[in-house]
Amino acid sequence: MKKIFIAFLLLVSLLPAAAGNKHYTVIVSLDGFRWDYTKMYSTPFFDEMAREGVQAVMFPSFPSKTFPNHYTLATGLYPDHHGIVANTFWAADKGKMYSMTENETRNDPSFYGGEPIWITAQRQGVKTGNIYWVGSDIAVKGQYPTYYRVYSESPRLSYAERVAHALDMLKMPETERPQLIMVYFDEPDHTGHSYSPHSAQTRRCITELDALMKQLWDGIQSLPIAADINLIVTSDHGMATVSPDRCVPIAHLLKPEWYTKIDGNLPAMIYAPEEYRDSICQALRGTDHVRVWKKEEIPAYLHYGIHPYVGDVVVMPDLGWLVTDDTDFSVGGAHGFDPTYDDMQVMFRACGPDFKKGYTAPKFHNVSIYSLLAHLLRITPAPTDGSLDEVKNMLAE
Repeated sequence: MKKIFIAFLLLVSLLPAAAGNKHYTVIVSLDGFRWDYTKMYSTPFFDEMAREGVQAVMFPSFPSKTFPNHYTLATGLYPDHHGIVANTFWAADKGKMYSMTENETRNDPSFYGGEPIWITAQRQGVKTGNIYWVGSDIAVKGQYPTYYRVYSESPRLSYAERVAHALDMLKMPETERPQLIMVYFDEPDHTGHSYSPHSAQTRRCITELDALMKQLWDGIQSLPIAADINLIVTSDHGMATVSPDRCVPIAHLLKPEWYTKIDGNLPAMIYAPEEYRDSICQALRGTDHVRVWKKEEIPAYLHYGIHPYVGDVVVMPDLGWLVTDDTDFSVGGAHGFDPTYDDMQVMFRACGPDFKKGYTAPKFHNVSIYSLLAHLLRITPAPTDGSLDEVKNMLAE
């Protein structure tokens, strides 16, 4: 009996490590936040996060676009594996064009593969809260986060209201409180597109976002559970300067019968019958400022080209160039380029009880964010393309 009692005491002593000391994680995505915006502009709070926690540069996945990468952050899968291979793409099996701006396709769960972290968590009894993250208001695998907002709702929550809503979820009674909260902001992407990364407007936007995240952090620190909350601030992709004088027209090089559709300009995806793919490649190769691949020839480091929704021929422009015949545009910034370009890489900041203090982590790939979140939530992850090994260096001992 004495041995049984001792074993029971030992088991109880281990429970706080396994089930007690519950930590919460708030992860924020600032769409289009380049890794070096904190160097280009005044960001006192992000600088504070670097001093008090972890800073790093993170690679997006290819293509460095909003929907593919936010869903990669949620699932730990490359776009080629989860199916959202671009912001728009041709789905031949459905006979329709997917678009992130068209509700019919955007809200169709059959496009969304993999298992988002909120589903993994909820299967294991962990509640989650979500404010506008890509995929969170879609019934992926027939499920939603515990708490979520519908992006098409009107009026959409303002930025200040999103901060307040995240804090309100952290104030819920413990039995109802989500352990993971994911929050999406569509800036500085919009401003970067409109005015370029190097502009007074982008400078002002970055300053405002830095102050907004400071408000969130101050709100977290005012809570009784402040010592148990991690804050992660990151992004989906960077932003590069573009202009009408850096465009590569390709339509005039192709015969109309060679292809069925050309979609996008960064990259451009050409959907074509098999017998014409070589002709397309031969016609385009040698064109300045682009790389041209048949989908099966896309370099392995891009992790792209297997999914049937990827174009049969992919035309990738050099940094700062667009593949388009339309030069009548006024945008100053764009993204979608090769993730190895510095301009496409993003900021990562993290602080809280689970992170080292004053640590600069090596560059890592965004497919490992899912693994990191699963570790912070103490849940068993689904299979992914990422790895906790790539990011465990940033964790406190």
